[in-house]
Amino acid sequence: MEPLFELALRLPAAGSRDLLRALHRQLRDAILDGRLQPGARLPATRALAQRLGVSRNTMLAAYDLLLSEGYLLARPGSGTYVADTLPALRRGRAAPKEAGTAPRRDPRLVPLNVPGADLAPTLQPRAARDDFRVGLPDVGAFPFDIWRRLSDRALRRVARQTADYADPQGQGALREAIAAHVSFTRAVGCTADDIVVTAGAQQAFGLLAPILVVPGRTVVAVEQLFYPSLREAMLAAGAKVVTVPTDDEGLCVDRIPPEARVVCVTPSHQFPTGVAMSPPRRAALLAFARARNAVLIEDDYDSEFRFAGRPLDALQTLDRAGSVFYVGTFSKSLFPALRLGFVVAPPWARAALVRARELADWHGPVLGQEALAAFIAEGHLARHIRRMRKLYGARRSALLDALARHGAGRLEAIPSDAGLHLSAWLHGGARDHVVVERAAAAGITLPPLSRFALDPQAPDAPNGLAFGFGLIAESQIDGAIRRLVRLL
Repeated sequence: MEPLFELALRLPAAGSRDLLRALHRQLRDAILDGRLQPGARLPATRALAQRLGVSRNTMLAAYDLLLSEGYLLARPGSGTYVADTLPALRRGRAAPKEAGTAPRRDPRLVPLNVPGADLAPTLQPRAARDDFRVGLPDVGAFPFDIWRRLSDRALRRVARQTADYADPQGQGALREAIAAHVSFTRAVGCTADDIVVTAGAQQAFGLLAPILVVPGRTVVAVEQLFYPSLREAMLAAGAKVVTVPTDDEGLCVDRIPPEARVVCVTPSHQFPTGVAMSPPRRAALLAFARARNAVLIEDDYDSEFRFAGRPLDALQTLDRAGSVFYVGTFSKSLFPALRLGFVVAPPWARAALVRARELADWHGPVLGQEALAAFIAEGHLARHIRRMRKLYGARRSALLDALARHGAGRLEAIPSDAGLHLSAWLHGGARDHVVVERAAAAGITLPPLSRFALDPQAPDAPNGLAFGFGLIAESQIDGAIRRLVRLL
């Protein structure tokens, strides 16, 4: 007998591109705020799809996404249930503590060289009606039916094999597929042997840091505005982290300290400003690495989505000295819950990097790797990127038009030809973190650029806003920007 299911779900009109996203978001929110309790059994997809008047494939895709994110559990022969292992804070309940007491480190824990080690993990702000969060793709257009078929095939193949641990470097089929993909799309010169598969770009940074950093000695240079978790991975390894200014040509190479031995850059789409590093700066950076025997970590996180201009050569493509570690991820092109990325490593570092992966978690999930290998090899990735480039391109154009129409003199768009977000400098005296707080109260979510500075509270911290367009519908953008400008 199907469980009683009285949760009210408000769906967009039939045929809307936002249908899957709306289903996923409302079910997830109901789990997080406790309306769907841990252990609760959900209706079968066929029954719920019929009740809501949607296709069963759409309902299956929503369940699959929640399963991959850990919100649901599938029990064969029994049904689908709300996961019973969600942390209290994710369920919207504060952890109990005595009033007026500050959290203290348990004496059994040794001191860690990790910034904010006593804090909860850093997560994206909560979604709002107008959602400009950065680095998040639109999963509503992802072909989950194809992914399910490839995953089922991978499961059948693994079930026929003798139980064993897999290769820490990654499944051979996936490394072959990645090598073919980046060689064709980014002219990255590599073979399957050069690739180490990781659990996203974040694990790549966490694996590179201990093999490149001598604690207390190695100077690591990062861009003036940077991805915070990259810096924290380096600090955790004991690095001395310094920031280097950027301008409209990217990293100011002449400002890199001569003692820097690791330089972390996002040359194709600087995070978060969106600026592309010019060819002369790329040549100068490679020359610096050769002269100083330094290494470069090239984070190419979302350059698949290019909307104008010609793509610039990756640093790895131009490198002739084995100085570049090229880091890629599928979180932006596919979906974050996949947790798969890779490093193209120079030959001299490959064994050390593979050993670091082995010590971290031995190897990644085999089923996901095998499914992704087939997804790439059969051409689904290329087709999906082409489809999403068109979708994101329309949203990008709408955002640029809205900023020009409503934000003249207040918001200055920073030129950018690629990626899933645009940024804008804020003029007129308002500080970005104040604007973001006002926007959140008005139902608009977006990050301030100062969040990505070494000291976000410094008076000279860059002042601007980042606008992700992976989650917001094209039809919402103009109205959201108009309302935002009224808050400046």
